[in-house]
Amino acid sequence: MTVDAVTQSFPLDGGGHYVALKSISLDVAKGEFVTLIGHSGCGKSTLLNLMAGLDQAREGGILMNGRQVTDPGPDRMVVFQNYSLLPWLTVRQNIALAVETVYPHLASGERRDIVERNISLVNLSAAASKYPAELSGGMKQRVAIARALAIRPKLLLLDEPFGALDALTRGNLQQQLMQICQESGLTTVMVTHDVDEALLLSDRVVCLRNGPAAGIGRIVDVPIPRPRDRLTVMNHPSYYQLRAELIHFLQDQRRLKQQAAARR
Repeated sequence: MTVDAVTQSFPLDGGGHYVALKSISLDVAKGEFVTLIGHSGCGKSTLLNLMAGLDQAREGGILMNGRQVTDPGPDRMVVFQNYSLLPWLTVRQNIALAVETVYPHLASGERRDIVERNISLVNLSAAASKYPAELSGGMKQRVAIARALAIRPKLLLLDEPFGALDALTRGNLQQQLMQICQESGLTTVMVTHDVDEALLLSDRVVCLRNGPAAGIGRIVDVPIPRPRDRLTVMNHPSYYQLRAELIHFLQDQRRLKQQAAARR
Protein backbone atom coordinates (compact mmCIF):
# COMPACT_ATOMS: atom_id res chain seq x y z
CA MET A 1 0.00 0.00 0.00
CA THR A 2 1.20 3.52 -0.82
CA VAL A 3 -0.03 6.68 0.89
CA ASP A 4 0.89 9.47 -1.52
CA ALA A 5 1.00 13.07 -0.20
CA VAL A 6 -2.35 12.74 1.57
CA THR A 7 -3.98 15.78 3.15
CA GLN A 8 -7.32 15.45 4.89
CA SER A 9 -9.55 18.23 6.21
CA PHE A 10 -13.06 18.54 7.59
CA PRO A 11 -15.55 21.45 7.37
CA LEU A 12 -16.14 23.48 10.53
CA ASP A 13 -19.59 24.61 11.64
CA GLY A 14 -18.58 28.26 11.62
CA GLY A 15 -16.97 28.04 8.21
CA GLY A 16 -13.50 27.08 7.06
CA HIS A 17 -11.84 23.69 7.48
CA TYR A 18 -9.93 21.78 10.12
CA VAL A 19 -6.84 20.18 8.56
CA ALA A 20 -6.35 16.82 10.30
CA LEU A 21 -3.49 15.43 8.18
CA LYS A 22 -1.01 17.28 6.00
CA SER A 23 1.14 15.78 3.22
CA ILE A 24 1.37 12.22 4.58
CA SER A 25 3.46 9.84 2.46
CA LEU A 26 4.10 6.25 3.49
CA ASP A 27 4.84 2.92 1.80
CA VAL A 28 3.78 -0.32 3.54
CA ALA A 29 5.45 -3.43 2.12
CA LYS A 30 3.71 -6.75 1.62
CA GLY A 31 3.79 -8.77 4.84
CA GLU A 32 4.92 -5.80 6.92
CA PHE A 33 3.43 -4.87 10.30
CA VAL A 34 3.32 -1.08 10.74
CA THR A 35 2.03 0.71 13.82
CA LEU A 36 0.81 4.31 14.02
CA ILE A 37 1.33 6.08 17.34
CA GLY A 38 0.74 9.62 18.54
CA HIS A 39 -1.40 11.60 20.94
CA SER A 40 -5.18 11.89 20.63
CA GLY A 41 -6.16 14.16 17.76
CA CYS A 42 -3.08 13.47 15.63
CA GLY A 43 -5.10 11.75 12.91
CA LYS A 44 -4.19 8.09 13.44
CA SER A 45 -7.74 6.80 12.99
CA THR A 46 -8.35 9.30 10.19
CA LEU A 47 -5.41 7.83 8.27
CA LEU A 48 -6.62 4.29 8.96
CA ASN A 49 -10.09 5.18 7.63
CA LEU A 50 -8.53 6.57 4.46
CA MET A 51 -6.59 3.33 3.97
CA ALA A 52 -9.81 1.38 4.45
CA GLY A 53 -11.64 3.49 1.87
CA LEU A 54 -14.16 4.65 4.47
CA ASP A 55 -13.30 8.26 3.62
CA GLN A 56 -11.60 10.10 0.77
CA ALA A 57 -8.60 12.40 1.07
CA ARG A 58 -8.98 16.06 0.09
CA GLU A 59 -5.56 15.95 -1.55
CA GLY A 60 -3.27 13.12 -2.61
CA GLY A 61 -4.31 9.49 -2.82
CA ILE A 62 -3.87 5.96 -1.56
CA LEU A 63 -2.87 3.06 -3.79
CA MET A 64 -3.38 -0.63 -3.15
CA ASN A 65 -1.57 -2.91 -5.59
CA GLY A 66 -1.28 0.01 -8.01
CA ARG A 67 -4.98 0.90 -7.91
CA GLN A 68 -6.43 3.93 -6.16
CA VAL A 69 -8.48 3.25 -3.04
CA THR A 70 -11.84 4.98 -3.53
CA ASP A 71 -14.18 2.90 -1.36
CA PRO A 72 -14.17 -0.06 1.05
CA GLY A 73 -13.34 -3.49 -0.36
CA PRO A 74 -12.71 -7.07 0.74
CA ASP A 75 -8.98 -6.67 0.10
CA ARG A 76 -8.92 -4.43 3.21
CA MET A 77 -10.54 -5.40 6.50
CA VAL A 78 -10.88 -3.22 9.60
CA VAL A 79 -11.04 -4.45 13.20
CA PHE A 80 -12.38 -1.78 15.54
CA GLN A 81 -12.01 -1.49 19.31
CA ASN A 82 -15.78 -1.91 19.81
CA TYR A 83 -15.86 -5.32 18.02
CA SER A 84 -18.84 -4.39 15.72
CA LEU A 85 -20.50 -7.81 16.05
CA LEU A 86 -24.17 -8.37 15.24
CA PRO A 87 -25.75 -9.27 18.61
CA TRP A 88 -28.48 -11.49 17.14
CA LEU A 89 -25.93 -13.77 15.42
CA THR A 90 -23.72 -16.40 17.00
CA VAL A 91 -19.93 -16.45 16.69
CA ARG A 92 -20.20 -18.83 13.74
CA GLN A 93 -22.97 -16.79 12.08
CA ASN A 94 -21.11 -13.47 12.43
CA ILE A 95 -18.12 -14.93 10.63
CA ALA A 96 -20.24 -16.82 8.10
CA LEU A 97 -22.07 -13.64 7.11
CA ALA A 98 -18.78 -12.00 6.08
CA VAL A 99 -17.63 -15.09 4.18
CA GLU A 100 -20.96 -15.48 2.35
CA THR A 101 -20.97 -11.79 1.38
CA VAL A 102 -17.43 -11.85 -0.05
CA TYR A 103 -17.44 -15.38 -1.50
CA PRO A 104 -20.98 -16.10 -2.72
CA HIS A 105 -19.55 -18.12 -5.63
CA LEU A 106 -17.97 -20.75 -3.34
CA ALA A 107 -19.77 -23.97 -2.55
CA SER A 108 -21.47 -24.00 0.85
CA GLY A 109 -19.05 -26.64 2.09
CA GLU A 110 -16.04 -24.49 1.18
CA ARG A 111 -17.52 -21.49 2.94
CA ARG A 112 -18.26 -23.60 6.00
CA ASP A 113 -14.66 -24.87 6.05
CA ILE A 114 -13.33 -21.28 5.93
CA VAL A 115 -15.56 -20.29 8.85
CA GLU A 116 -14.59 -23.26 11.02
CA ARG A 117 -10.89 -22.90 10.20
CA ASN A 118 -10.84 -19.28 11.32
CA ILE A 119 -12.86 -20.00 14.45
CA SER A 120 -10.26 -22.61 15.32
CA LEU A 121 -7.43 -20.19 14.48
CA VAL A 122 -8.46 -17.89 17.35
CA ASN A 123 -9.29 -20.79 19.70
CA LEU A 124 -13.05 -20.21 19.83
CA SER A 125 -14.38 -23.58 18.64
CA ALA A 126 -15.99 -24.23 22.04
CA ALA A 127 -17.85 -20.90 21.84
CA ALA A 128 -18.89 -21.06 18.17
CA SER A 129 -22.62 -21.30 19.00
CA LYS A 130 -22.63 -18.50 21.58
CA TYR A 131 -24.00 -14.99 21.05
CA PRO A 132 -21.89 -11.86 21.64
CA ALA A 133 -23.68 -11.13 24.93
CA GLU A 134 -22.38 -14.45 26.24
CA LEU A 135 -18.73 -13.64 25.45
CA SER A 136 -16.01 -11.79 27.32
CA GLY A 137 -14.37 -8.72 25.77
CA GLY A 138 -11.34 -10.75 24.72
CA MET A 139 -13.52 -13.40 23.07
CA LYS A 140 -15.48 -10.74 21.17
CA GLN A 141 -12.25 -9.26 19.88
CA ARG A 142 -11.10 -12.70 18.74
CA VAL A 143 -14.38 -13.09 16.82
CA ALA A 144 -13.76 -9.73 15.13
CA ILE A 145 -10.22 -10.80 14.17
CA ALA A 146 -11.43 -14.19 12.92
CA ARG A 147 -14.12 -12.50 10.83
CA ALA A 148 -11.52 -10.17 9.32
CA LEU A 149 -9.12 -13.02 8.51
CA ALA A 150 -11.87 -15.25 7.10
CA ILE A 151 -12.30 -13.07 4.02
CA ARG A 152 -8.55 -13.36 3.32
CA PRO A 153 -7.77 -9.64 3.08
CA LYS A 154 -4.54 -8.38 1.62
CA LEU A 155 -4.41 -5.66 4.29
CA LEU A 156 -5.58 -5.90 7.91
CA LEU A 157 -6.33 -2.56 9.59
CA LEU A 158 -6.55 -2.52 13.39
CA ASP A 159 -7.88 0.53 15.29
CA GLU A 160 -6.69 0.10 18.89
CA PRO A 161 -8.07 -3.46 18.93
CA PHE A 162 -6.82 -4.29 22.42
CA GLY A 163 -7.29 -0.95 24.16
CA ALA A 164 -10.33 -1.96 26.22
CA LEU A 165 -9.01 -5.35 27.37
CA ASP A 166 -7.33 -6.35 30.61
CA ALA A 167 -3.56 -6.87 30.57
CA LEU A 168 -3.63 -10.69 30.53
CA THR A 169 -6.21 -10.92 27.73
CA ARG A 170 -4.40 -8.23 25.75
CA GLY A 171 -1.09 -10.08 26.03
CA ASN A 172 -2.62 -13.37 24.89
CA LEU A 173 -4.31 -11.74 21.88
CA GLN A 174 -1.16 -9.87 20.91
CA GLN A 175 0.72 -13.16 20.82
CA GLN A 176 -2.01 -14.81 18.73
CA LEU A 177 -2.10 -11.88 16.32
CA MET A 178 1.68 -11.99 15.84
CA GLN A 179 1.56 -15.69 15.09
CA ILE A 180 -1.33 -15.36 12.64
CA CYS A 181 0.24 -12.45 10.76
CA GLN A 182 3.60 -14.16 10.52
CA GLU A 183 2.20 -17.51 9.36
CA SER A 184 -0.07 -15.93 6.74
CA GLY A 185 2.29 -13.15 5.61
CA LEU A 186 -0.52 -10.66 6.21
CA THR A 187 0.17 -6.95 5.74
CA THR A 188 -1.04 -5.08 8.82
CA VAL A 189 -1.41 -1.47 9.92
CA MET A 190 -2.42 -0.85 13.54
CA VAL A 191 -3.26 2.24 15.58
CA THR A 192 -2.17 2.15 19.23
CA HIS A 193 -1.26 4.45 22.15
CA ASP A 194 0.86 1.71 23.72
CA VAL A 195 4.62 1.99 23.08
CA ASP A 196 5.32 -1.53 24.36
CA GLU A 197 2.60 -2.99 22.13
CA ALA A 198 4.06 -1.15 19.15
CA LEU A 199 7.55 -2.56 19.79
CA LEU A 200 6.24 -6.07 20.37
CA LEU A 201 4.22 -6.28 17.15
CA SER A 202 5.79 -3.94 14.63
CA ASP A 203 8.42 -3.97 11.93
CA ARG A 204 8.19 -0.17 11.87
CA VAL A 205 6.55 2.41 14.13
CA VAL A 206 5.25 5.57 12.45
CA CYS A 207 5.12 8.50 14.90
CA LEU A 208 2.59 11.20 14.04
CA ARG A 209 3.00 14.80 15.18
CA ASN A 210 0.20 16.68 16.91
CA GLY A 211 -2.69 18.05 14.90
CA PRO A 212 -3.94 20.18 13.34
CA ALA A 213 -2.10 19.50 10.07
CA ALA A 214 -0.46 16.42 11.61
CA GLY A 215 2.39 14.83 9.69
CA ILE A 216 4.90 12.04 10.17
CA GLY A 217 7.44 13.13 12.76
CA ARG A 218 9.56 10.00 12.81
CA ILE A 219 9.64 6.41 11.57
CA VAL A 220 11.36 3.93 13.87
CA ASP A 221 12.56 0.57 12.55
CA VAL A 222 12.23 -2.35 14.98
CA PRO A 223 15.10 -4.74 14.14
CA ILE A 224 14.05 -7.43 16.61
CA PRO A 225 13.98 -10.86 14.89
CA ARG A 226 10.84 -12.96 14.60
CA PRO A 227 9.24 -15.07 15.94
CA ARG A 228 8.87 -12.87 19.01
CA ASP A 229 7.39 -13.03 22.45
CA ARG A 230 7.30 -10.34 25.13
CA LEU A 231 10.28 -11.72 27.05
CA THR A 232 12.62 -12.01 24.06
CA VAL A 233 11.62 -8.52 22.89
CA MET A 234 12.36 -6.99 26.30
CA ASN A 235 15.69 -8.82 26.47
CA HIS A 236 16.79 -7.63 23.02
CA PRO A 237 19.79 -5.24 23.22
CA SER A 238 17.99 -2.46 21.30
CA TYR A 239 14.65 -2.67 23.14
CA TYR A 240 15.19 0.02 25.78
CA GLN A 241 16.83 2.39 23.32
CA LEU A 242 13.86 2.03 20.93
CA ARG A 243 11.41 2.44 23.79
CA ALA A 244 13.19 5.57 25.01
CA GLU A 245 13.13 7.01 21.47
CA LEU A 246 9.37 6.55 21.16
CA ILE A 247 8.62 7.87 24.64
CA HIS A 248 10.88 10.88 24.04
CA PHE A 249 8.97 11.67 20.84
CA LEU A 250 5.59 11.43 22.62
CA GLN A 251 6.81 13.57 25.53
CA ASP A 252 8.05 16.24 23.09
CA GLN A 253 4.66 16.25 21.37
CA ARG A 254 2.87 16.53 24.73
CA ARG A 255 5.04 19.49 25.70
CA LEU A 256 4.32 21.20 22.38
CA LYS A 257 0.60 20.56 22.88
CA GLN A 258 0.70 22.13 26.35
CA GLN A 259 2.61 25.16 25.07
CA ALA A 260 0.08 25.65 22.28
CA ALA A 261 -2.80 25.43 24.77
CA ALA A 262 -1.13 27.97 27.07
CA ARG A 263 -0.82 30.48 24.21
CA ARG A 264 -4.55 30.42 23.50
